[in-house]
Amino acid sequence: MQRPSARLTAHDRPVTWLGANYWSRTGGPLMWRSYDGEVVDAELRVLRDHGMTMTRSFFYWPDFMPAPDRLDEEMCARFADFLDRHHTLGMTTVPTFLVGHMSGENWDPAWRGDRDLYGDVWLVARQAWFIRETVRRFAAHPAVAAWLVSNEMPIYGRPPGEPPAAREAVAAWAQLVVDAVRAGGGTQPVSLGDGAWGLENSGQDNGFRLRDTAELCDFLGPHVYRMEDDPVRQHYAAAWVCELTGTYRRPVVLEEFGVSSDFASDRGAARYYRQTLHNSLLAGATGWIAWNNTDYDQLREQDPYRHHAFELHFGLTTAEGEPKPQLEEVRAFAGTLRAVDYERCTRAGTDTALLVSSYLDTVYPFTRAEDRTHVQRTCRQAWVAARLADAPAAVVRESDGTLDSEEASGVRLWLVPSTKQLLSPTWYALDRLAHEGATVYVSYSPGAHDEQRGPWYAHLGALFGVRHQLDYGLVNPIEDDEVTFTLTRAFGTLAEGARLTFRTTGTGNCRVFLPVEPDGAEILAVDGRGRPALLLRRTGTGSVVFCTYPVEHMAAVTPRVNPEATSALYDALATHAGVRRPVTVADPRVAVDRLVHEDGRVFVWLVSQARAELTVKPTVADGTRLLSLEGAAANTVVLPPYGVRVLRLTTATRHGVPGGS
Repeated sequence: MQRPSARLTAHDRPVTWLGANYWSRTGGPLMWRSYDGEVVDAELRVLRDHGMTMTRSFFYWPDFMPAPDRLDEEMCARFADFLDRHHTLGMTTVPTFLVGHMSGENWDPAWRGDRDLYGDVWLVARQAWFIRETVRRFAAHPAVAAWLVSNEMPIYGRPPGEPPAAREAVAAWAQLVVDAVRAGGGTQPVSLGDGAWGLENSGQDNGFRLRDTAELCDFLGPHVYRMEDDPVRQHYAAAWVCELTGTYRRPVVLEEFGVSSDFASDRGAARYYRQTLHNSLLAGATGWIAWNNTDYDQLREQDPYRHHAFELHFGLTTAEGEPKPQLEEVRAFAGTLRAVDYERCTRAGTDTALLVSSYLDTVYPFTRAEDRTHVQRTCRQAWVAARLADAPAAVVRESDGTLDSEEASGVRLWLVPSTKQLLSPTWYALDRLAHEGATVYVSYSPGAHDEQRGPWYAHLGALFGVRHQLDYGLVNPIEDDEVTFTLTRAFGTLAEGARLTFRTTGTGNCRVFLPVEPDGAEILAVDGRGRPALLLRRTGTGSVVFCTYPVEHMAAVTPRVNPEATSALYDALATHAGVRRPVTVADPRVAVDRLVHEDGRVFVWLVSQARAELTVKPTVADGTRLLSLEGAAANTVVLPPYGVRVLRLTTATRHGVPGGS
């Protein structure tokens, strides 16, 4: 299956954005009042000299639109100078209109009153006017790369604690403000700046829908600032959101990400940047805009920094303009992009697919919000485990209705992790895919709460070749703090007698197993009490593998658990299914993925999740070998702590000369 890798284009050529969200240290959001072009010039030069080619900039709305029918001419002149300085340095910027919200505070134009940003016709017209007139002034400037309507409009339009706006009102507002960009003569790409936080990515409704946004926008822009309890999940947090967002077939730009130096050491911040940049690239992102360019120690008396002190130190540079270690990571990443000619690369295809239940992104009658967040957390953990198994999975949304497509029929391994709910026709579609040659893996879960607790499977017994032994209204709790699966026969990469041990956590509703008896299936593994834990049912030319424990969900709610035994299980499933994996590393702390250049070259990423230096010996497919980007043999690879190495996969040498591939 080909994983989404849509690209932004300019003049029909692919474009890669690598830059920073920009406020000058002279004023933060109030920079236009104390604008200093020479300081701006110095700040931009530091970014440019570290490989950045663009910024995201902001029209602070109260300053640029002091009255409902007037733009501030002095502010506009300063922004024009700002654009000129970008152009002189060979840089571009993405202006953002409705700001609005910034760094822990909302600012309104004085004339707004209590009017609703989405539903008040007059106020929506004023927003559209502001956008149209601003675009009319600056659309022809060569430094304008694209446009963003807002900055995190969901928490500006409806602050936390208030009910979300109605989807219909948000969609109508979005249509009108995007149309205003075009009415002003803006031909550049446009997006909303909403953060991609809505139902489809988080399971939580804020009125914005990616389904609607993708119809209107030229790219989608996640904002990701996760607080996690597992280092590996943290390193993949932004990548997972990019992967989910990419299912809507628009270019994905990681529009905001970063760390405050108050929350991370220099070493920790550099590590976070390195992991986020490379992992999101491998998850389909084609642009990265860090938050943000500089620290603001001089502004400690100014809001929002006065009351959100950690916001002073998100910068890639200090308040004196000195680069921080995370900016050096950006420079190194820029060098990697150049070395592989990234704009002409696409993601390698994969034989593995992760099916995301539509109960994440669709509100069905008489279901609960916990159902949606359960899907989100569990699928993220499964996606990470598949990466650590060197079987990176394409994400397929059940709600897309693509299981009957030709592309879906080519998947060799389907992962359906810790799933309570799929639509009835989907279970039959999975059965058909298995009969036609795929391996379909499903692990049990009764859900996260006690309402209609149990498997919502259309034909459980026939699909898995078992008879369940449930008592109505009751669950079967896991008695032990760890559960160990012992293989009763060889399976994939697991030998007979091999053991997989999982930590058992979760609430009384989900720390449970499904008691079954085989009825056509063969037992692959038993738990420590001799009960079936993994079963295999053969059907047609494929098979269905059923796990009676919610192993992915238990891992998802366990702190500091990764890598864990699910990656070993997925490794065995991939081998059983015949998943094509040209390069693998036996150590589950190293994830392997590939990009393919349009000229046929294949680049291989090795990403370490180990605290210490690792020396690994990758396994490659017959007839191929790994080289460094400089051309040296890479049979053994040394990875620094949490390090990344990029290699080239080639055909076997002839007379000492590497072949192309």
